[in-house]
Amino acid sequence: MKIDDTLPLEYSTEENSNRIFGFWLFLGAEIALFSTLFAVYFTLWNRTGTGPTGFELFEIKGVIMETFLLLTSSFTCGLAIHSMRLGLKKPMMVFFSITLLLGLGFLTVEISEFITYIHDGATLQTSAFLSSLFVLLGTHGAHVTFGLFWGLGILIQVKRRGFNPDTANKSFIFSLYWHFLDVVWIFIFSFVYLKGMM
Repeated sequence: MKIDDTLPLEYSTEENSNRIFGFWLFLGAEIALFSTLFAVYFTLWNRTGTGPTGFELFEIKGVIMETFLLLTSSFTCGLAIHSMRLGLKKPMMVFFSITLLLGLGFLTVEISEFITYIHDGATLQTSAFLSSLFVLLGTHGAHVTFGLFWGLGILIQVKRRGFNPDTANKSFIFSLYWHFLDVVWIFIFSFVYLKGMM
């Protein structure tokens, strides 16, 4: 394996560059998935039947907390990758761990929100609006859950093996995934929650 010392470690081999390019293609497919879910939501958002509307259901406090947790996790993920590029293993692992803990906090608030909705009688079967809402939020939440397990696996590898082209590549690709989830959340925050509260 030929390593190019002039490039960041995550790009230092041809295979690593190809993996990153392939992951960008994967994110293109993810954009198509979430675009479809948003299109369904926008088609059904006013089909509430006898169920609650977004205005009646959404609470700003929980949404702000979720947004703060996820966007802060994106910042700490960026700090983790910056630390990795500087060759600082301990700070990288600390920032990476904080990222995962913030992601776990986000999921905890979201699950609590779902439980409140269901307790209030808002379920998948209540209305087309709620079906599309739960599928959109649930798909994003499932992606965050997967990211937590993936990130934990990377953290264990970095702890055991340190920085090398393989662990650096995996860490960088994870960061692309995590930032993508934050961008999707910004759209959810803006066009689902804020629009629904108006």
